[in-house]
Amino acid sequence: MTEITPGIYWLELPTLMADSDSVHVNAYLVQGDSGFLLVDAGWNTDESYAALRKQLAEIGADIKDISQIVVTHVHPDHYGQAGRLRQLSGASVALHDIEKAFIESRYINMKQFAEKTADWLVINGVQPEELEEFKNATAGMDRYIVATQPDISLHGGETITSGRFSFQVLWTPGHSAGHICLYEPEKKILISGDHILPKITPNVGRQPDTRENTLGDYIKSLESIRHLDVELILPGHEFPFNTFRPRIEELIRHHEERNLEVLAILKDGRPKTACQVARKISWGVTSDWQDIPFFHQRLAISETLAHLEYMTINGQLEKITRDGIIYYRKI
Repeated sequence: MTEITPGIYWLELPTLMADSDSVHVNAYLVQGDSGFLLVDAGWNTDESYAALRKQLAEIGADIKDISQIVVTHVHPDHYGQAGRLRQLSGASVALHDIEKAFIESRYINMKQFAEKTADWLVINGVQPEELEEFKNATAGMDRYIVATQPDISLHGGETITSGRFSFQVLWTPGHSAGHICLYEPEKKILISGDHILPKITPNVGRQPDTRENTLGDYIKSLESIRHLDVELILPGHEFPFNTFRPRIEELIRHHEERNLEVLAILKDGRPKTACQVARKISWGVTSDWQDIPFFHQRLAISETLAHLEYMTINGQLEKITRDGIIYYRKI
């Protein structure tokens, strides 16, 4: 537990992903007049729950002292434990209305979404002999999520108050369609979730149930908040930092460079699937593609697809369907 600024505590909760770039998930506890606001909840594991209780105890608090929970997006490392904490504390849970729509398909009736994802992988170039490994990459994930519907559905523009803090809710789609950030204009603080991270580039992927132009959404979301007066960013992973506009510029530049890399891969004019393009991208890892875990291969394909769709919408690429498989070609 670190009091990162007066009245806001930085919590580090264990991650479930052993091969993750980050060794923990961040949550933030905001002092209120009659309880705490908790922003993000971590995985639903006994280790994460114990870590949360231990850090609360350092300031003489307990789970029951949490009165509000805001989830920046419903990826399991941010949403997984929210239901458990709600049951134990009676806290209200708030998240964006778009994220609410994902709860049923992703965490309650998962079979239909798994089948939809398998079809999506096939049409984007995954070979039949690899399909089972890709499908199993997230098997058992539901064990680490207590699915709960929100008490409050957000849309962006609301104000969430906790003690002397008044956070503006900013809808920032991209990493997830209903992702939100919380901005405290007087204190110049941005709780950024996975929208802006200090070193890691957030995954921006195109999946079966996402918006059509996820990369376009992400870049617009970055540009839409660039004017804010921010002196402290509290991200969902890694560590708090203060280089707000320079980091936005770095993230936009990263995606511009990735677009150029994709165009170079397609320069021979031969149509390629998202999977074929993903295998040729330099992902900043020393491993060969076949040595990358299937879960991360799946993320890489979804991110490649986001770039391909973005450039197709912008008129740089042509999308072709042959025998039920989608290919992309440079115009």
